[in-house]
Amino acid sequence: MPEAPRILVLAAHPDLRHSRVNHRLMQAAASAGSQVQVRDLYALYPDFDIDVPAEQALLADADLIVWQHPLHWYSMPPLMKLWLDEVLAHGWAYGHGGNALRGKDLWLSVSTGGPASAYHPQGYNRYFFDAFVPPYEQTAALCGLRFLPPLVLHGAHAVSEADLQAHAEVYRQRLARYPQWSEMAALGDCPDCRVPDSDRPQEA
Repeated sequence: MPEAPRILVLAAHPDLRHSRVNHRLMQAAASAGSQVQVRDLYALYPDFDIDVPAEQALLADADLIVWQHPLHWYSMPPLMKLWLDEVLAHGWAYGHGGNALRGKDLWLSVSTGGPASAYHPQGYNRYFFDAFVPPYEQTAALCGLRFLPPLVLHGAHAVSEADLQAHAEVYRQRLARYPQWSEMAALGDCPDCRVPDSDRPQEA
């Protein structure tokens, strides 16, 4: 019997005590099966002192990496950005010799405070939500990760209990069934975005 794929969920919410949505999603992920490991980055690193070797070892062991967080200023919370800066290091995750993550999958599970109507050319955010995704997608490509279609919950502050429960159940089921997702067959390979040595030479 083949080994179950290993899934690493990296959750980042600056104040999880007051998070109805992300707290529920973390619970859903934890209940998806023993192959799923959920890590609360703000609980692990309240001083922002990230254990880079430990984080890299967990990434190297995972088949699917999940970034779960609320949208902050059209991007990720500060600790998750620091995690990217330090953990996805040149020579390890990308660049010369940086092949540690190549061939794995990356999935974004994100919530927004504004409703879907706010992410529209006539809404106050002026763009469809897809316009804010390319930095995530390109980060994945640079590291050789296949970027899976994001799971988005809009209007987190006002979402009904029934809608939140339904969304959490979709999250749980998709984690439990990975990689048996219907859209997988239609996804292409990860773009080849290798950094030339001349653009990022090794340090002397």
